[in-house]
Amino acid sequence: MSTCKVKARKQIQRQGLCLAIAAVLLAPAAWAQDAAPEPAQAKTLGGVTVTARKREETLQEVPVAITAFTAESLDRMNIEDISDLDAQVPNLTIYAARGSSSTITAYIRGVGQSDPLWGVDPGVGIYMDDVYIARPQGALLDVFDVERIEVLRGPQGTLYGKNTIGGAIKYISRGLPTSLDGFASVTVGNYGQLDVKAAVAGPIGGSTQGGDATLRGRISVASLNRDGFGENVVTKQEVSDKEVLALRGNLGAYVSDALDIQFAFDWMDDQSGVRGAKMLAPNRFAAGTAPLDSRYDIRSGMPNVNDTTIKGASATVNWRASEDWSFKYVLAKRESDTETNIDFDTLQNKIADVKAFYSDQQVSHELQANFDGGGRARGVMGIYAFDGEAGGQVLNNFFNLSFGDTQGTVYTESIAAYADWTFDLTDKLKLDVGARYTDEDKRAKVLNRGYRDASFTIPNGAVAANFDRKINFKNTSPKISLDYQIAPDILVYGLATRGFKSGGYNIRAQATAVPRSAEPFDDEVVDSYEIGSKMAFFDQRLFLNLSYFHNKYKDIQLSVFTSYDSNGDGTNDAFFGDFTNAGSGTVQGLEVEYQWLPNENWLISGNFAWLDAKYDEFLYAGVNIANEQEFTNAPEFSGALNVEYRTDLSDGSNLSARVGYSYQSDVVATTEIVRTGALPITQDGYGLINAGVTWKSKGPWSLSLQGSNLADKEYRTTGYSLNSALGVYTGFYGAPRQYSLSMKYDF
Repeated sequence: MSTCKVKARKQIQRQGLCLAIAAVLLAPAAWAQDAAPEPAQAKTLGGVTVTARKREETLQEVPVAITAFTAESLDRMNIEDISDLDAQVPNLTIYAARGSSSTITAYIRGVGQSDPLWGVDPGVGIYMDDVYIARPQGALLDVFDVERIEVLRGPQGTLYGKNTIGGAIKYISRGLPTSLDGFASVTVGNYGQLDVKAAVAGPIGGSTQGGDATLRGRISVASLNRDGFGENVVTKQEVSDKEVLALRGNLGAYVSDALDIQFAFDWMDDQSGVRGAKMLAPNRFAAGTAPLDSRYDIRSGMPNVNDTTIKGASATVNWRASEDWSFKYVLAKRESDTETNIDFDTLQNKIADVKAFYSDQQVSHELQANFDGGGRARGVMGIYAFDGEAGGQVLNNFFNLSFGDTQGTVYTESIAAYADWTFDLTDKLKLDVGARYTDEDKRAKVLNRGYRDASFTIPNGAVAANFDRKINFKNTSPKISLDYQIAPDILVYGLATRGFKSGGYNIRAQATAVPRSAEPFDDEVVDSYEIGSKMAFFDQRLFLNLSYFHNKYKDIQLSVFTSYDSNGDGTNDAFFGDFTNAGSGTVQGLEVEYQWLPNENWLISGNFAWLDAKYDEFLYAGVNIANEQEFTNAPEFSGALNVEYRTDLSDGSNLSARVGYSYQSDVVATTEIVRTGALPITQDGYGLINAGVTWKSKGPWSLSLQGSNLADKEYRTTGYSLNSALGVYTGFYGAPRQYSLSMKYDF
């Protein structure tokens, strides 16, 4: 049976499974009362509750640069996965990493990590329900049955830890209600889109002293499917398609009004095919083969396999010991496995064909204490421990002449203690101080060697790297901030904080040709200084939030493809994935966020960002080339404007219509050493247009028509530049014009 038929059969089975689950979940709806629609004609914007400082506060009273999205706003803006937040958050760049559909690349304020290599820490932390997701594989989370998403900008080293040097993204799923509720939705669209999402939640049995259920549960499921944007023109298989099945479950035991225990489980299986990439220039090793016209079509000779499976489980204990003190303990374990095929040249030719396997597992513990005695001091303290193991193997076939692999495991043991306290110096002036101490051990076991042929079974005796080394990192990240309530609806603040990302070892080291590549790279540090304001005007019909930041970025970790002479003839004829500290840089910027309700029908919202990121020092071969290099994923200007009209209809239903425009200026998407002749993947400035219309009935039904990239703009997000050694210069593109129709039933 062909690969196409097998894939089609699996997709039908997966869709059938999800439809069956949705039918079961919908069964209780017959006994549920009709859900009352939310009023379309709101008179004020209202405040959103967030947990940015690990305690509940409204968005406008938190002296932190943060953007929050409620479930309603996520639906309204057609946010399908967290990469769709890109335009709606100032100075956020987020997209699927190169050839994958669920591996994440995220940057905030010019800080992040573009290389999804195992054992390399990200620069933006991803959290699901208080649990840190350590690796980028599978971390591009799909949005379903979510209560809120918070994006914290700037270093979050005090409360969130070492790998939030750029910021943090918090994905908060819906909680456990005391009465039956849930939903089911079906979405169809172009490119054969068929998405099914459903959830049911409510009491299971028993009752506490307060009368609420002792046991409550929730289960949610999503089947997300779409045909490919392109095809392999040789095999006729689809590429850039989507085939994801996801499941989440929660069970809460409410032992008393003061004690509850929450259990959670999540699972995701991504069997989407490889992503199509366009040759940006002919490959000199494939004479006469011109680039294809489509930005998604390929001619790859490798299997169309790009599978990722992740699963996680957690237990959370919440105990309110007294009116002043509460405690939380979170135990979590996560695992992921990935198999992917990377055809760098996108051709049938055996120029640069790579097959990769990644595996990851992590166990974390966090004990947290919150104090709020109703006086002038309140705060949070905690201890965090992380034990992770990230491993993998990459099989490299270059020109069907050179065969080698990269294999190894990185072990991480980390423990941290933190505290963050707020003191009311006066009724209007508050001081917030905090610090986090981290002690981390990293051990790398690496074996990179050559083989005789493409079977990768018989070594040829050539060893690029073979070591087992360990290094320790210690860091103290402090924070201090002052905020002043000028008026009831106007808050100004200033803060200074530090974030760091630990160093480690390069799994892809080529120690024979470049001995220093087997040495550890240093941890990187950002010292951030920020002033900002949270303002509301016209009886809270206009929110205006401003922030200016100035960051000193030290020991910047960069992943670059480095050429070298493999046979001593004086010509660089090979390359390896190098990882090094470039030096230092200065990043400053301005961010504006606004929401305006000019009357009961119209809502105008959006953001504007300016970013100035420059290297102060970038050492290459002993020379400072800072003036020649540009920061990755750091557009100078970006922003969005959303205009929405909402009105109640005579039959009790309501209607809303939205148009959105987002823009970013030119950007460098990859890190290449320009002096070597390498050309980074770039993208000129561009804008995208999105729109949607939503109708909500007086009862439980709603219909939504959505469109994205309506002008069908072609824009690159990332790519590969390996022209010097392999003739490869390819780009990966954002999604084309898409439109969809969704029907949803809430109960």
